[in-house]
Amino acid sequence: MISSRPHPYPGRFITFEGIDGAGKSTHIDYVTTLLETKNRKVIVTREPGGTGLGEKLRELLLHENMHPETEALLMFAARKEHLEQVIEPAIKRGDWVISDRFTDASFAYQGGGRGLERDKLRQLEHWVHPHLQPDMTFLFDVSPEIAQARLKDARSPDKFEREKAVFFNRVRTEYLHRAGEFPDRFRIIDSSLSIKSIRDILKELIGNLG
Repeated sequence: MISSRPHPYPGRFITFEGIDGAGKSTHIDYVTTLLETKNRKVIVTREPGGTGLGEKLRELLLHENMHPETEALLMFAARKEHLEQVIEPAIKRGDWVISDRFTDASFAYQGGGRGLERDKLRQLEHWVHPHLQPDMTFLFDVSPEIAQARLKDARSPDKFEREKAVFFNRVRTEYLHRAGEFPDRFRIIDSSLSIKSIRDILKELIGNLG
C-alpha cells in the first residue's frame, strides 16, 4: 500500500506516460477493467483533451506549428480545464481517474523534445496544480526505433509522431530524468516485453495502490 498521498482527496489518480509508440494506450483498457472488477468507479481521460475546450486545443496542439512556449502554455491551459472539470471533481468523489498523459508529458515533450527550460515548466506546474500529483505514474519505456516501427502502419501521424528519432531520444531521456526525480510515484515498465508480461506487472502494481 502507498504510505503517503500526493493530494488530499479520497480517490486515486493514475497517469500513463511514454513516447509515441511506447504502447501505453494498449494497456489502459486492461487497467480500467481490472479496477472495475474491484468495484472501483473509473474515469478514463486524456491529455491534451479531456474537456470540450481541451479537445479543441488538442487539435491545434497536434496539428499546428507554433513556438515551443506557446505550445507549453496551451498544454497547461488545457490541463487547468481538465483538472477543474474532470480530474479533481472525480477524485474528490472517491473515483479513480486514469489519464493518458499529464504534466510529465510537458516536461518530456516541450522540455526534452523542444528544449524549453525546466524552470519555466516548473513554474507552470506550480501555478496550475501546486497541491496535486498523480498517485502513480506508469512510464512505458522503449527505444525510439521500436516505437517508430510500431507507428509506421498507424493512422495519419500528428506533428509529434512525425518527429525524428533524435527528438524522441530527447523526450525519452527527459522522461527518465523525471522518473529519477520522483521515484516514489513513477513505475518504469519495459514496453518491449510481451503484453502478458506487462499486464502481470500492472496487476501487481495496481494491487499495491489498494
